[in-house]
Amino acid sequence: MTQGEVEFKPLLGLFSATCIVIGAIIGIGIFFTPKTVALVSGSVHLAMLTWFIGGIIAMCGALTFAELGSRYTRNGGQYEVLRDAYAPPIGFAYVFCNATIIQAGAIAIIGYYTALYFGVLLRGSELGDSSNFLIAAIMIVGLTIANAAGVRWGSGIQNVTVVAKVFTLLTITVVALFAPQPGSLALNPEATDAMELIEGKSAWALVFAGLVPVFFSFGGWQHALWIGGEVKQARRNIPLAIVGGVLIVTLVYLAVNWAYFRLLGLPGVLNAEALTADAVGIMWPEVGKQLVAGAIAVSGFGVLNAQLLSGPRLVAGMARDGKFFEPFAHVHATTGTPLAAIALLGGLGLLILLVAGSPKRIDQLLNGVVLVDSVFFLLTGLALFILRRRPDRDKEYTAFRVPLVIPGLFVLGEVLVLSGAFLNETYRSGAYIGVIWIIAALICYAIFFRSKS
Repeated sequence: MTQGEVEFKPLLGLFSATCIVIGAIIGIGIFFTPKTVALVSGSVHLAMLTWFIGGIIAMCGALTFAELGSRYTRNGGQYEVLRDAYAPPIGFAYVFCNATIIQAGAIAIIGYYTALYFGVLLRGSELGDSSNFLIAAIMIVGLTIANAAGVRWGSGIQNVTVVAKVFTLLTITVVALFAPQPGSLALNPEATDAMELIEGKSAWALVFAGLVPVFFSFGGWQHALWIGGEVKQARRNIPLAIVGGVLIVTLVYLAVNWAYFRLLGLPGVLNAEALTADAVGIMWPEVGKQLVAGAIAVSGFGVLNAQLLSGPRLVAGMARDGKFFEPFAHVHATTGTPLAAIALLGGLGLLILLVAGSPKRIDQLLNGVVLVDSVFFLLTGLALFILRRRPDRDKEYTAFRVPLVIPGLFVLGEVLVLSGAFLNETYRSGAYIGVIWIIAALICYAIFFRSKS
């Protein structure tokens, strides 16, 4: 087979584009993060308020990216936004960091934990690390091949897994409607220590701290900008997919958090070793663990697929602009996919998986995601203000516009998240790793691509 200079074809409808957004946002975090938020906030009402505020900030981000998506409808749209608003090195730094630390790292960690929960589903207990790494590698290779075969293969996998994970989370909510009220329960030492740490702090300080883990459970709507060139009626469907997808996720997150508290009560959530399994076990104690393991595995598989479906299009978009090596811009004449870019993402994910050698090292390597993701979310939100003030970039785009207070709120939310990342000891070391990674990206641009500017 040969590669030709062909364009991406718009083959994806609104449903598939929305599934890309939902599938990229809902991962394995929603099965665990609510416990963290409850520990930080210390009450049911503050925990629910934190998730609600996180959803409002996410919706502001969705509306901001929706307008940008109506302006930039080719594959790799977010790269073009940062390039036009700032300069080519900023766009390059984003794609470089995204491919090497955010997405490749996500492929490794999600692949590992997806394999772990598949083992629990099939055997009722965890497999060993070596088995998990082997299964993760097989999944990464398999999904790389599937997405290389055509965008319809990748989007088909995405659609199925999104329907499955949303159905699962809503099922937990329905179960909670008919469950008995939880009995009284004493806190375990971990939860008691957490409550002592937050004693005396203001309600807003607790909400602010909880927003960090909440907001990282919402990231992913930007994927629609990466694959805009393959969406039908892109100026209409990209904004609808982003806003609709984030709205669905917000409602599902609020519903399932309510369900956790309804099934377990605050002490039960704080004490939980496996939150979702404990919650489902209230009604189905014998099969709850395996059902939840299956749900987490399917959800992780869908997020893994999302990285290999949309991420390579971002790389290809930058290469098409001449700011990356030319072979990565090629679209295969038969499959209509960027084979080199897909192989790059899949290969980097495998490399991180194999080099890390343990889940603990993978977690440490991925700490930089906290800062890198937020920095470029912040810059993309600010870009809308810049593009609105440039007649050459603004005059022809009137189909979808939002009041500037909306991106302003989103930018403020990202500033709070970044502040939380540096103030929180859990994320601080990763934040410094992220700074180093961004500097390394700019150095690479200066060495290899500055002359092409």
